[in-house]
Amino acid sequence: MIEPFSVDLNCDLGESYGAYKLGHDEAILPFVTSANIACGFHAGDPAVMKKTVRLALQHHVAIGAHPGLPDLVGFGRREMAISPEEAFDMTLYQIGALAGFVKAEGGTMHHVKPHGALYNMAAVTPALAEAIAEAVYRVNPELVLYGLAGSALIKAGQKIGLRTANEVFADRTYQPDGTLTSRRLPNALLSDPQEAIQQVIRMVKEGKVRAQSGADVAIRADTVCIHGDGAHAVEFAQQISAVLQREGVAIQTARPQPSA
Repeated sequence: MIEPFSVDLNCDLGESYGAYKLGHDEAILPFVTSANIACGFHAGDPAVMKKTVRLALQHHVAIGAHPGLPDLVGFGRREMAISPEEAFDMTLYQIGALAGFVKAEGGTMHHVKPHGALYNMAAVTPALAEAIAEAVYRVNPELVLYGLAGSALIKAGQKIGLRTANEVFADRTYQPDGTLTSRRLPNALLSDPQEAIQQVIRMVKEGKVRAQSGADVAIRADTVCIHGDGAHAVEFAQQISAVLQREGVAIQTARPQPSA
């Protein structure tokens, strides 16, 4: 029997400051199944973390920690020369910070997804990926590790015994090796919502994405990232949710791959 298509929709949330300055967070939560909550290094603060956790629980959305590099000015998108030990320490620290709020609110943490430059560095640097995966495992081996589909981070998670979720991006373009086009380069983002939606449908149903070179790249889509900070973020979340369901794709929390 062929299993029906399903996918998780995740969104990076809590990336602001002050308990009442959450942007589109509350409006976007009804359309996603997983929330990646900033832990204070690249964005967020204790008040925002608490409020975002409460909102996610109210909407029955899976909660994940979204650890990043300690770079508030650059929003965690600038690479830093860090050692694997530093990657381990900062990941562990940030997971612990969010875990405190989740426990205090009576919830359970579901996953960890690194942010920005830390995410992209771990996608191609096995030593950093292994340090991050070890930090996640040490906190709780039941946590799911979200990482770029087919990346070193997914491999590191599976190697250590974590369940993993291969992540794809609705509004980013891809390179022939399956990595994301750097935001420093032209055409890194898909500005046309219809083009982004069609890219997602193809990744989920066909397991392929068209790279900027024009070549098709094999890809596994367990979870789709939709960014929540754009001017039309809520409309896009609503639209992609509706279109996926019309295409016969169930939207549900990620069914992760078991560890190797």
